[in-house]
Amino acid sequence: MAKFPVDFRWGAATAAYQVEGAAYEDGRGLSIWDTFCKVPGNVHLNDSGDVACDHYHRFLDDIAMMKKLGLKSYRFSFSWTRMFPNGDGVREERGFAFYDKLINALLEAGIIPLATLYHWDLPQTLQDKGGWVNRDTVDAFGKYATAIAEHFGDRVKDFSPINEPWVVAWLGYGIGIHAPGHKSRQEAFAAAHHTVIAHAVATNAMRAVRSDLKIGPVLNQGNYVPDDATDPVLAHAADMFDAYHNRFWIDAFFHGTYPEILMKEFSADLNAVIKPGDMQLAQVKNDFIGINFYNDTRIGLPIANSSIDPDSRELETAGVFLPGLLGLDVDTEPHGELTEMGWPLTPDGIRNLLVRWKTELGNRCPDLYITENGCAYGNEPGPDGAVHDDKRIEYLKNHIGAVGRAIAEGAPVKGYYQWSLMDNFEWALGYAKRFGIVHVDYQTQKRTPKDSAHWYSNVIKTNGIEL
Repeated sequence: MAKFPVDFRWGAATAAYQVEGAAYEDGRGLSIWDTFCKVPGNVHLNDSGDVACDHYHRFLDDIAMMKKLGLKSYRFSFSWTRMFPNGDGVREERGFAFYDKLINALLEAGIIPLATLYHWDLPQTLQDKGGWVNRDTVDAFGKYATAIAEHFGDRVKDFSPINEPWVVAWLGYGIGIHAPGHKSRQEAFAAAHHTVIAHAVATNAMRAVRSDLKIGPVLNQGNYVPDDATDPVLAHAADMFDAYHNRFWIDAFFHGTYPEILMKEFSADLNAVIKPGDMQLAQVKNDFIGINFYNDTRIGLPIANSSIDPDSRELETAGVFLPGLLGLDVDTEPHGELTEMGWPLTPDGIRNLLVRWKTELGNRCPDLYITENGCAYGNEPGPDGAVHDDKRIEYLKNHIGAVGRAIAEGAPVKGYYQWSLMDNFEWALGYAKRFGIVHVDYQTQKRTPKDSAHWYSNVIKTNGIEL
């Protein structure tokens, strides 16, 4: 049986727009998700995060629930527009006060905060000027990061600047199923590069304020598995997917380059935005790498009469991200048992990634964290009032077990954050999918810890022996 370190951080995660609500209270400004949700058809049932889980008003009860479950750490994100409504230097002190109260309550409960500066909720005023396609957003983000470090760095010591920059770039600017809803390969590459530079700028800015902060990227990653590794078409596609999804950020941060396959095939897109000195700047020291893992993706030869419409907003649930945008003619429709997101069950993929970076980065590999991992199943309270979500327990058991195997193989994994603490607003899918280990009744805001919450609580209590 794999053993977890005695100081292993067992946690859970949320994000500001997905849980806070209070979208128009206390001076909060508009974000791109406020705007995106108001366009009919962008979000399932035209849902929005206006109220979400009302965490803004219920955070003390939510922290008490976290403490009761035994969480060692809580990963949350700041809302940029709650503190800087227009993304400029004009502060909204009521926003700072909210996060002061949240952080102080976490520390009082003995829960370590891991704070994300940006979880997709760009100020709309910055998007009006081009958003992440505009280099000026990098400068604005650096100033925002400085203010965060100055105000909260005395209490919060662990930060990730940008959550899942691949999603920011490719779902927001490439295929448009996330805010701001653009569809352009050129914009996606520009946004991707600017997230690399923004991470470095923010990290350097925060360290200039406080030298005791631990800062690292949080990257959503997965393995791309060809049906036939000897087929040159599938091997090329797997290499391309791995390059634009996984290696783009890892190579930039640790080697100061972008993958050769991308520089060769999309040189015009990338060279248009890379400035002299950028790739040297990108090699900022990272104290950790956060990995968000949900599933691997199979790569097969194209099939006739696929059940997936390549222009459908259901692409996100199907795990298909328009291979055609990269000039690839392959099939990535998942096989086998799927979660309610339409994602396959591939638990060993989490182990493969952790061992991969430990092996490839060698003595340069920093601490590794699983900063998100979870699944969507829509279990509701039964006649006994409990939420019996056996499939989620099985999912978590298999994936956390795979993390344990990676540790046994020498991967320096220091923590695991389950996604998510509670059911919440699931972006373009609205409230149709439930990832939480705590059930939320969106009409009453009643929280009900699911069977998976009690199971996870025992995992934490026994430091993994429960597995």
